[in-house]
Amino acid sequence: MPQAYANRISTSVPIHDVHRFFIDFAASQLTEEPRRQAIFGRMADRGGIEHRFSCFAPSESPQGASVDHDGIFLRDAFPGTAKRMDMFADAAPVLASKAVEKVLAGEDRDRITHLIVTTCTGFSAPGLDLEIMARCGLPTGVERTIIGFMGCYAAINALKLARHVVRSEPHARVLVVNVELCTLHLRQTTEMEKLLSFCLWGDGSAAALVTADPFGLRLERFQAVVAAGTADLMTWKVRDDGFDMVLSGQVPGAIHTALQENIGTILGSKSVPEIDLWAVHPGGRSVLDAVERSLDLDKDALNTARGILRENGNMSSATVMFVLERMLREEASGKLGCGMAFGPGLTAETMMFQTCGNA
Repeated sequence: MPQAYANRISTSVPIHDVHRFFIDFAASQLTEEPRRQAIFGRMADRGGIEHRFSCFAPSESPQGASVDHDGIFLRDAFPGTAKRMDMFADAAPVLASKAVEKVLAGEDRDRITHLIVTTCTGFSAPGLDLEIMARCGLPTGVERTIIGFMGCYAAINALKLARHVVRSEPHARVLVVNVELCTLHLRQTTEMEKLLSFCLWGDGSAAALVTADPFGLRLERFQAVVAAGTADLMTWKVRDDGFDMVLSGQVPGAIHTALQENIGTILGSKSVPEIDLWAVHPGGRSVLDAVERSLDLDKDALNTARGILRENGNMSSATVMFVLERMLREEASGKLGCGMAFGPGLTAETMMFQTCGNA
């Protein structure tokens, strides 16, 4: 049976670096509570993030009447879900196409047979798949699949599906695209947990080409783990005023326990010391700390993931692909890796991979 390889991976982010602006905006909602504002500031600064990018331009001041330059996110009059979905329909195809154009540079696009798209931050029809197909000159007969609303672990599922396609159709050339505009779901609130949660999110896109050509990252083994009794710790619900993310402070502890109890199932015949690369979704500094502690990893084992978190924040499904892209670009051939991403459920989607060099 043929093997499947992520031959190339590319990434893209919007031009607006909003991390400091968004923290200052969040703090401005606590001006009447100086003590809580100070606590929020200290906790936000310990998040391990220096940059996040947004599809919309911020206003001149985070304390101003509007958060964004165009006056859509007015204080006490944030837009409803319909307007946010209009913004998603405009911006998501543009960002996704940037990643696709890079990954398909020099590629005969008529040979692309399948398109798999993941997103959990917007809906429209005709949707992202058709927009990407038209903008990037893909064949009109390409087989299209959208993996929607699975959260941060969706990219692992997309690679799993691409692997199934290639192993059953050896001549298939599968384009996997992940695009998330998390910042569209900015909310006004004085709830500390929600304010800190929003300090994680940024916008980003990734694209990967998966084929049977033997170079890149060999996709070897996939395993899902669902932690019992944790369904309420991470939720993502459509509300009238956007999508409402709940990210409990208990998530890192739940991940720690789930990994300790299931690492043998995840790694199969391998052991933790045999893994050279850990491509862990950087859902936040505390999440990475929990993974490091639960598996007793070397202090440098998650440096790539921490670097992506520092430079981009959490971009939901696209984020683990940023980690894999860097490893594909920087790591030597022959290294064994374990990738994992976490999301609602509480679910860990994992895969084993091996670096096989570039063409």
